[in-house]
Amino acid sequence: MLRLYFLISLMCLVRSDTDETCLSFTKLSFHSAVVGTGLNVKLMLYTRRNPTCAQAVNSTVLGNLNVTKKTTFIVHGFRPTGSPPVWMEDLVEGLLSVEDMNVVVVDWNRGATTVIYNHASSKTRKVAIVLKEFIDQMLAEGASLDDIYMIGVSLGAHVAGFVGKKYDGQLGRITGLDPAGPLFSGKPPEDRLNPGDAQFIDVIHSDTDALGYKEPLGNIDFYPNGGLDQPGCPKTIFGGMQYFKCDHQRSMYLYLSSLRENCSITAYPCDSYRDYRNGKCVNCGVSQTEPCPLLGYYADNWKDYLRKRDPPMIKAFFDTAEEKPFCIYHYFVDIITWNKNVRRGSITIKLRDKAGNTTESKINQAMKTEVQGYQVSEKTNKSEPATFHKYHQVSLLARFNQDLDQVAAISLMFSTGSVIGPRYKLRILRMKLRSLAHPERPQLCRYDLVLMENVETVFQPILCPEL
Repeated sequence: MLRLYFLISLMCLVRSDTDETCLSFTKLSFHSAVVGTGLNVKLMLYTRRNPTCAQAVNSTVLGNLNVTKKTTFIVHGFRPTGSPPVWMEDLVEGLLSVEDMNVVVVDWNRGATTVIYNHASSKTRKVAIVLKEFIDQMLAEGASLDDIYMIGVSLGAHVAGFVGKKYDGQLGRITGLDPAGPLFSGKPPEDRLNPGDAQFIDVIHSDTDALGYKEPLGNIDFYPNGGLDQPGCPKTIFGGMQYFKCDHQRSMYLYLSSLRENCSITAYPCDSYRDYRNGKCVNCGVSQTEPCPLLGYYADNWKDYLRKRDPPMIKAFFDTAEEKPFCIYHYFVDIITWNKNVRRGSITIKLRDKAGNTTESKINQAMKTEVQGYQVSEKTNKSEPATFHKYHQVSLLARFNQDLDQVAAISLMFSTGSVIGPRYKLRILRMKLRSLAHPERPQLCRYDLVLMENVETVFQPILCPEL
């Protein structure tokens, strides 16, 4: 009986110790946000040895952290209600799935939780001091600054910048997810995230007209949907709390999409979102044959190319879908018409594969090129909607929610916006479909089509002749 009692006691003791070693993110109430909290930074380590059970680490105890591997720090931002970030577990899991690394969650909820934004922003430099002490210990144990990666969300992006400044920009990489704009916009580089704070900095701007920072802050700055209103987010205050935070949070969910095997979001370097939408920025790199940059985790594939630029900075634009994983697949639809009169309107294109899957895109902006004996010279067309001239090629940038590998059928519909029957025709001399994400795929063509306005025309494409 005594042995049984001892065994039960030992099991309880082990269970209790295990519970204590598995840290959880600090949970606070709205009451805490109202009365305010003092700063207390807690570092939580996850590795493939302990992917779901966080281990406490600090400037004297590194725990399971292997200094020979990459270490990724996740730094959250302002927490006006005290609740833990809903995306944190998914981000930890995603990072560990793509690479064997150390993931350190920086829990500064006691400090970030307050209804007074100024109080939280004033603590960002203090959080950076704590992180420097921890990184110093890592370096003393043999770690390299090249292997330090910081992902900062909102205020956390500026925390990462302050840490980077303490190492004279020698940190390996910083990713800023919609860096906070209020109290940081217009500030000098020493008071915010700055392109010189790490060897490579990528930034996703998803709420530039409210909570986020508008101007470039990194080596490559991504602007999904122009950086303003994000598809799928509420447009009015009747959307509740999502109206206030959805655009701001979208940067995180776009980054999470980059950790999925079935979603690689391609972005296009461009001077403006308008130029991107007009199809003027669809080639990348010095020779315009470089792969375009990928959003999120693999954005640093462009690190070496950006080093060749002076300054080593670039803006990139792309569109997204309304729902997760948000991927949009880009195609060019090149159309040469032979109407005697100019036609203006939009084109709706649908693709169908052999399995019956379909995807659709409506396009009303274009880049116009003049064709003379099929020798093409580019001329910019900024008019909206698309304008079709006789024997001129119009290149329409189509965006699809699905990427169909083998297209079996295509349909086109031309519209001028008129609701009164098929008033006009669009006579197509040649249509060509080409994938931007997969330029190695065969290009598909069709010749001699006549589109009646508002009438869908379905046809089977053929392979374009090789030039």
